[in-house]
Parts: sequence; C-alpha cells; structure tokens
Amino acid sequence: MSLSGTSERSVPATKIEITVSCRNLLDLDTFSKSDPMVVLYTQSRASQEWREFGRTEVIDNTLNPDFVRKFVLDYFFEEKQNLRFDVYNVDSKTNISKPDFLGQAFLALGEVIGGQGSRVERPLTFTICHKTEVVKNTLNPVWQPFSIPVRALCNGDYDRTVKIDVYDWERDGSHDFIGEFTTSYRELSKAQNQFTVYEVLNPRKKCKKKKYVNSGTVTLLSFSVDSEFTFVDYIKGGTQLNFTVAIDFTASNGNPLQPTSLHYMSPYQLSAYAMALKAVGEIIQDYDSDKLFPAYGFGAKLPPEGRISHQFPLNNNDEDPNCAGIEGVLESYFQSLRTVQLYGPTYFAPVINQVARAAAKISDGSQYYVLLIITDGVISDMTQTKEAIVSASSLPMSIIIVGVGPAMFEAMEELDGDDVRVSSRGRYAERDIVQFVPFRDYVDRSGNQVLSMARLAKDVLAEIPEQLLSYMRTRDIQPRPPPPANPNPTPAPEQP
Repeated sequence: MSLSGTSERSVPATKIEITVSCRNLLDLDTFSKSDPMVVLYTQSRASQEWREFGRTEVIDNTLNPDFVRKFVLDYFFEEKQNLRFDVYNVDSKTNISKPDFLGQAFLALGEVIGGQGSRVERPLTFTICHKTEVVKNTLNPVWQPFSIPVRALCNGDYDRTVKIDVYDWERDGSHDFIGEFTTSYRELSKAQNQFTVYEVLNPRKKCKKKKYVNSGTVTLLSFSVDSEFTFVDYIKGGTQLNFTVAIDFTASNGNPLQPTSLHYMSPYQLSAYAMALKAVGEIIQDYDSDKLFPAYGFGAKLPPEGRISHQFPLNNNDEDPNCAGIEGVLESYFQSLRTVQLYGPTYFAPVINQVARAAAKISDGSQYYVLLIITDGVISDMTQTKEAIVSASSLPMSIIIVGVGPAMFEAMEELDGDDVRVSSRGRYAERDIVQFVPFRDYVDRSGNQVLSMARLAKDVLAEIPEQLLSYMRTRDIQPRPPPPANPNPTPAPEQP
C-alpha cells in the first residue's frame, strides 16, 4: 500500500490530503478480482483508542486500486499522529458491514510528510504470533490452553485485527486451508464472561457455492488476562535494593604497593577492583533509600594477631559493617588495603551465606538483596559455594561476580547458571541468580575508564530486573501501590 500527501495551510492547523493506492492485493473472489476499500483510523492521544476517520470508495474487480476519495487531516508538527489503514474486500453479494479483511498498515502522519516526495509505502502483512498443537483424527478438536503476551498479540492496540487461520494438518507439510476468521483483543476479552463462537470461512468456497454457510466454527471456551508486573512497578511500590559488596583480598592479587597488583592504589587512576565497585554501585545505590551498604573482604590476615578471615567488614566495625554510599565503601576498601595482609584461600560461601541470612528474614517483596563479589579467579570452596547458591536461589537475592585480572575463569562460568542450572547434592537452584562477567572484556582500549565502567555496569546489571521478577512471580508477590504524591512538598531551604 502506498500513500502520498499534499498540504494546504490554514488557521490554526495545516491540512494534509492523503491519497491511497494498493498493489498486489490478495484475490479472494473466484470469478472476479477483489473489490477493495480502505478504512482510515486515527488514534486518540488521551485514550489510545482507534476511531474511524473515513473510508475510500469501493473499486470493483481490481488487485491494484488507486482510490479517488481523499482523506484530509489536520497536521500538527508537535504531535505524533498515528494512523491505521485497514483494507477490505467488499463483496456486493454480502453484507457490506462484514467485508473480508485483506490486511492493515500502521504509520505516523509525520512519516508521510517526511517521506521522499511526500510518499510512503507499507506492506499489508500479518505476523504469526502463535501456533497450536495438532489434534489428529477428529472433526471436533479441543486445543490446549495457551498464553501469549498482549504485546505479541496486538502491541497494546486492543482494536487491532487478529486473524486466525485453520488448517488440516498433512504429514508432508502441505497443510490444507480450511478457513479463517478475524477478531480483536477487545472482542476476545468478552469471553471472560461467556463463550464466543466464530464462523470459520473459506473465501473461495464462499464465492463458488451459493449455499455455502461456513467451514465450521471455533468456540473460544475461556479467556483471562493476567497482569504482568514490571521491575519499575515494584520499585515504584517501594521495593528496596540492598547492595552488599565482597572484595577478594587473597595474595594472588599481588602486593598493593606494586604497580603490577590488581589492588594497586595509583594516584592517577582507579584499579580494576575500584572501577568494578564504582560502576555497579553507583547505579544500584539509586534504588536504596538509606544509601548504607555492608562491605566485606575475604581471604586476608587481620591485625593484630594475624587471624585469617573470609568475611571481615571493610570499615573494621563488626557490629555495623555499613558504609555511607559508594564513596564510603571505596574509602573503607582503600583503608583495608593499608592495614590487612593479603593471604588466602578464596572462599565465597561465607559471605553468600551472610547475605542469605539477611534476605531470609524478609520475604514480603519489600526488600531484594544484590551481592557483588569481585575476585581475581581461583575459588577454593566450590562445593560449599554451590550449596550456598542453591539455598539462596529461593530467597530475594541475586549475586554478581566480576572477575578481574588475566585468570581463566572456568569455575565462575560454572556458577553462572545461564546454560546449566547450578546444583548441589542432587538439588538444583530454584532460579538463576548468578551473573558472572570478566572485567577485561569491558576495558576500553583507549584507556577511557568512564566508558569501561559504563560497559561493565550495563552488562552485569542487565539480569537483575528479571531475577527480581522471577522471585516475585514464584512467590505470587504483587507490587504495592505507589505512595501518593505529596501535593505540598517541603520547600528546599534557601542557600546562604
């Protein structure tokens, strides 16, 4: 289908005249060609509903109509004016109120204006969004219930035409077309209260046989709509992200005083550890109201007696490991590098279990925990770590592991359950809660640390929303309603 527009200025709006033509339409008539007509719909900005604007004339016996009747619309540059063109075959022998649907096209009026020569073309097509299973050897099939996202069915347009084709399955793939019918999301939704029966029509048979009624019927037995909440719905409803950091202080990272160390505190640039912490933390902190973050180290000897710890607070406060903001975490991290001795081995399980204990106390959806582990590689307690992850997978919790340095991170890949779900002693993780990435994959070759951190944050945080949603879905936890906006916010104090 092609459209062309011409303009005529008037006050207060510019008038746009649209001419419609179609090429290679589907031929639904047996003894003649289709008799096409186009109906134009405009979309209301307020309700998003489609309203009929006008119709072209019916042109008999053609698959390539050039319609004479124009559509004249007011054009507003500052608004997006969505248009929908539905094309029908109007058989003079049938009721004009039930024409055969040929296809539809969507575009914005601005696309017509901005098109080369004020002309734009759109294909009239349907996209397959679902196929049922085959029910064999029966003329009275009952198909299994299925679910489909509204966006796949109609992209949120409740009046968009939905076409259902019915076929007789053949083993060789040459399935025989039985017939079709059209409906819409809005019409389908009526089946929430009653059965809906659709006539299955074969256009060619309808034209050939005078006494043709239909090729059967399809009955919609049930239809229900389940709300699919988004990550934003939960955040707006008050769900807080609690961010915890765990940093590898094992000796394999190298002496922090030496430039070769992964912990080297250069006066000119951040270490890989500091960049990973800053990149992830600065985004997550926006979803935590108190901005207080527990931060731990593992694999170090602590002063004064040299005790090896796999879970020590970076701020040296066993009673309150919280640091004020990401800058507070960084400050405590740098201070620990000056006071502890890097040692080993590398144990993940203690800090995972520590966060899991906190997550287990709150299961109402108001809190979700994110643990960031930054490490240089070889893990020494793989069995215990897998057990800890399997147990934590039933809790409101996610784990991000960032690998720094040149090591091969095969063990970390095993913990990331994208391909094979983590298991321990015959138990599989309830959800995939681990995301692992090697930091070296995100380092900008030009040395731009800001770009490196942005790339890292984008990838490691990409799975958090879906992991949060998977927990809420499995527990049937719905987001709380957003708190009402304060109509009289307290004014900011005047600056001296």
